[in-house]
Amino acid sequence: MTGDMWLTLAILAVAIVLFVTEWLRVDVVALGVVVTLMVTGLLSTADALAGFSNSVVLIVASLFIVGGAVLKTGLAAVIGQRILRVAGDSETRLVLVIMLTSGLLSGFMSDTGTVAVLLPAIVSLARTANLSPSKLLIPLSYGALLGGAMTLIGTPANIIVSDLLRENAENPFHFFSYTPVGVMMLVAGVTFMIVAGRRILPDRRSKQSLQQQLLSPRELLDVYRLPDNLFRLRVPAGSNLPGKTVADSQFRQEFDVTVLEIRRTAEPQPLVRFGDQRLVWQSDAAEPVRPTADTVIHEGDVLIAQGEETAVKEAVAYWNLVMQPVQPADEAALINQEAGIAEVVLPPRSSLVGKTLVETRFGSTHRLTVLNISRPGQDGKLDLKETRLQFGDILLVQGYWNDILALKKNPKDFVVMGQPESMLGAPNRSRAPIALAILAGMLIALIAGVGSVATVSMAAGLLMVLTGCLTMDDAYAAIDWKSIVLIAGMLPMSTALEQVGLVSLVAENLTEHLGDFGPLVIMAGLFLITSAFTQVISNTATAVLIAPIALATARELDVAPQAFLMAVAIAASMAFASPVASPVNTLVMGAGEYRFVDYIKIGLPMILLMLLVALIGVPLLYPF
Repeated sequence: MTGDMWLTLAILAVAIVLFVTEWLRVDVVALGVVVTLMVTGLLSTADALAGFSNSVVLIVASLFIVGGAVLKTGLAAVIGQRILRVAGDSETRLVLVIMLTSGLLSGFMSDTGTVAVLLPAIVSLARTANLSPSKLLIPLSYGALLGGAMTLIGTPANIIVSDLLRENAENPFHFFSYTPVGVMMLVAGVTFMIVAGRRILPDRRSKQSLQQQLLSPRELLDVYRLPDNLFRLRVPAGSNLPGKTVADSQFRQEFDVTVLEIRRTAEPQPLVRFGDQRLVWQSDAAEPVRPTADTVIHEGDVLIAQGEETAVKEAVAYWNLVMQPVQPADEAALINQEAGIAEVVLPPRSSLVGKTLVETRFGSTHRLTVLNISRPGQDGKLDLKETRLQFGDILLVQGYWNDILALKKNPKDFVVMGQPESMLGAPNRSRAPIALAILAGMLIALIAGVGSVATVSMAAGLLMVLTGCLTMDDAYAAIDWKSIVLIAGMLPMSTALEQVGLVSLVAENLTEHLGDFGPLVIMAGLFLITSAFTQVISNTATAVLIAPIALATARELDVAPQAFLMAVAIAASMAFASPVASPVNTLVMGAGEYRFVDYIKIGLPMILLMLLVALIGVPLLYPF
């Protein structure tokens, strides 16, 4: 082992530790890898930055845009709902249809998008069939993971492996190259789940709470009795509140009262001016103002506030306010097209765990107000200022829909329940046929081999924008930039491992110790190593690291590399044994009330079953 080898291994080890612990964001870690490789001289600047111009990065970004258009136009929801109509109320039939549906959709769009679209419908089906959602939601996430292994565009790992073959003058994988083995795995997974898995899955129906049933925002109003705690407070001339900001008023800190909206009389508008005389128009309608900490309160303002009656009366007495009867229209301060409420669950590694809302500066950081904290298995209202948050706590947040949706971009800290994006307006369903035509055209071009994958996917993404299926801003929002930076940042690590000789060294050792047992045993070893890595780091990073080793090992054995690389790509999608191995597992965890051990009990047998299927199916398609 040379000094460069040890240095590269040290950089890789630190990166893996940071990926596992999530002390830093994965994209920050990836950028740190790029900078470190340059600073240490292990790679030239050009080689270290080559990942950002790699075709894989452009392909994945384009596919995010295509998937975003499929979601934005409501096409994915329509397809999913129509398929789920045949599910009925039998548990066996539900598991079968759910896994096949999620597998089919995630073969052509992101598995996270698939689960997000189907999750509310699955919970509704569970209620109708009188089943616990915990019996159906892990099958939903596992079906999506298996579906990602069915096509070239199903997951970035598939694209990375195919691109590696192309770069090394080997026959790359095409659109349906993964499909035969992927279908075998999906069938095996569905069969396992129906025969054995559904008996292993927990039945948490007795502990199911209303807050964990993915209620719509309007249903949440009734569950939390928010209209009962709504008050209208007028700021009279004798009050000492005018001129102070909402933060200065200390409504939240001192009285535990939330100012949801301020109704303010509009300023007089001049119509005609004759010398010093003006004819003005004065509207009696009050304009709603969404308050921030810096919003100044004026005399005559009407504050729409939420809180316990005794606390509100204390605030009224302190600031000399006037309580007025609540009007039906005041409920619009809680939910409207601009703002509303949603439930947010804290996942296991959330940075908020162990801290209070005050310590996290939640309101100023996320521009949202927490109206309630509920904890599964614990009755009674928790103190919003003093409660130290725990894994599984449910925060009821109120604010602008865009700010609520922004929490979804940080899945490490938050899992946003339900579909608050639906409150921003109905999907652009008029463009759904156009999105379907573009998607079908992209798939036909990829299958027929018309142009490179990068050309076809970028053209499809551009057409989605040009035809109005989504705006350019929507396109940027649809891209998971953390994944893009992760891919671009880890590809140079793969280059460094090859240049310093570590890839060939590992390949030689694998060949030396397992070569006598034949290529099938080595393929099994690569599958298990990859699946183990993907439980703790992303499947993308796993594929980038393991794929070159698989290629070098195949060359050491003088066998065709396609079988080894397909095993690596497939194993990278087998993120079954941990709730944090994939966003889809985390997404269903709160709604299903799953525990970490639930994923282990059903995930490990699934991984071993998929290994068996791969050992049978892959060599049949790609002989050694």
